Amino acid sequence: MRHRPWCSSNVRPESGQQPRARPEQARVFFALWPPPESARQLAEVADSFATRAGGRVTSQESIHLTLAFIGDVPVERLPDLERAAREVGGEAFALTLDRFGLWRHNRIFWAGCSVLPPALAELSAALGAALPAAGFAVADAWRTFTPHVTLVRKMVALDAALPECEPVAWNNRRFVLARSTLSVEGSSYRTIAEFPLLAGAG
Repeated sequence: MRHRPWCSSNVRPESGQQPRARPEQARVFFALWPPPESARQLAEVADSFATRAGGRVTSQESIHLTLAFIGDVPVERLPDLERAAREVGGEAFALTLDRFGLWRHNRIFWAGCSVLPPALAELSAALGAALPAAGFAVADAWRTFTPHVTLVRKMVALDAALPECEPVAWNNRRFVLARSTLSVEGSSYRTIAEFPLLAGAG
């Protein structure tokens, strides 16, 4: 009877052996960030509404409009993500936030637009095509793109009346890749990269 030769590959790892560490992850998304004056106006609306409805207000520096949420990505792949976004391009455009709404199922008060600028729709669609082609899945890609700005989370008074809406103008000349960090106080954001939008169409 021939015995199988002993070799190191036949040895099972000891039960106490540590598994390979997971690569460092970054929770990321693409978004539009408003000019300071637009952010200030939206923050004032959020503060005022939260005094009646309760909830957690989005801070002025954190106000944004998400274009595509990616989620956790290995940090070493962030340069690939940036390269994919730089291929997208897009045109500068003006956005007018002229309506408020409530999503009672997740207790969110938001601002949105009655008219979707074609350049915004095209930018969202271009990202939705380019990112999967580069190997990055877009969360909730099956949903219809509904541009909105979250102003208050975790509302308490879900029957609170919506405030009067004074339109907020928002000129967009760039979009960004941002990193989100979660804490007990909520999410904080840091811009990783910026991508210019071509002038002349906004």
